[in-house]
Amino acid sequence: MARWAPDAADRLECAALDLFVENGFARTTVAQIADRAGVNRATFFRHFADKREVLFGGEDKLAHLFADGVRNASAGATLADCIRAAVLATGPAMTPRQRAKAVQRVQVLAANAEVQERGLLKHARIAAALVAALCERGFDELAARLAAEVGLLAFQVALERWIMADTADGSFSALAHTALNEVHERIPGLSAPTSASGRPE
Repeated sequence: MARWAPDAADRLECAALDLFVENGFARTTVAQIADRAGVNRATFFRHFADKREVLFGGEDKLAHLFADGVRNASAGATLADCIRAAVLATGPAMTPRQRAKAVQRVQVLAANAEVQERGLLKHARIAAALVAALCERGFDELAARLAAEVGLLAFQVALERWIMADTADGSFSALAHTALNEVHERIPGLSAPTSASGRPE
């Protein structure tokens, strides 16, 4: 394959994930990833800062999708409406091909605690982008921060269910709708009295 091919980033991502699963994250080198993808090391570093970034590069796209979902919500949309719009805006990006990559990422992250910290930083960046978009619409910052975390929780629940689905044909958007409803249904229970066992009465 030509080393200038426009799909180099995708090839590098696929090659890296395959190698991480096959050989382990620590034992996989940038040179091996580049060779598997049919490009050179310089091409790798034009697309990714390091091999850890391969696991989380797509998070920047998600951050934009979340923020755009908020910005494109209808006039007069409530905070809950904006969060729903943000989460559902990610649906078109959640293709069967991306699901296969997500399955591999889960395997790699579960086996490598040293890369999990980078994942937390990416989560924080997405939350910050979501909060900024909500504040642009005039919502209170504290309420926006709380809503962002609720939205990201619903997204994560939907993502986990999507990855664990029996087939790649499951609709992420449908799972996201369900997760959002379930999360919102449980919010009132946070202020409910609890019994001696610690469970809501």
